[in-house]
Amino acid sequence: MNVIRLDAAEPLRLALPKGRILKELKPILEAADIHPEAAFEDPETRKLRFSTNIPGLEIVRVRSFDVASFVAFGGADFGIAGRDVVMEFDDPEVYAPLDLGIGYCRLAVAEPAAMAPEDDPTRWSHVRIATKYPNITAKHFAARGVQAECIKLNGAMELAPVLGLCSRIVDLVSTGSTLKANGLVEIEHIADISSLLIVNRTQMKTRSHLMRGWIERFRSALDAQVA
Repeated sequence: MNVIRLDAAEPLRLALPKGRILKELKPILEAADIHPEAAFEDPETRKLRFSTNIPGLEIVRVRSFDVASFVAFGGADFGIAGRDVVMEFDDPEVYAPLDLGIGYCRLAVAEPAAMAPEDDPTRWSHVRIATKYPNITAKHFAARGVQAECIKLNGAMELAPVLGLCSRIVDLVSTGSTLKANGLVEIEHIADISSLLIVNRTQMKTRSHLMRGWIERFRSALDAQVA
């Protein structure tokens, strides 16, 4: 692994998402020789900032949907975020140079199974959608001339059709079991999703050599796993 020298006066900060993606990310961090302090693995800890084995590099652990915000506004220099987060945030300060090939799922439109056989998405002119992704949803439907009225929810999306908020949702789908358990089916595919390495674009300009070194470090870690 190439040695990356950090400027002690300006340490780097890596934002990692809380939740299930960390399990898939762990082998990549190990291959990149990034080892957080022991407290990072403690489920009882309330800490959000962690030192690492690399002097001048610290990890911050934030909600998955906030990683792009931390990177865009300079709270972190680089981070790991889902493609869905990057698409929804859509900020020019977020540069995504590397797909890590983990966290695979898809962003899809779903509706009640009883409704689907008689429904024809090509005939829609207006839809009311519950979603955590209003920007992606609006752009997806606008591209084909459909007006999307988005109801912003942060979770329990599958309840929206059941409780009458709307007839359709846009959400992440992995196995489809949650949709099935709540009487919903997929009717449209929007995008394939995986986890990306993202970098603050200003840092890429002002500390180009350093940031490119970290991009290559992650790339080498991925190559080592495949080999």
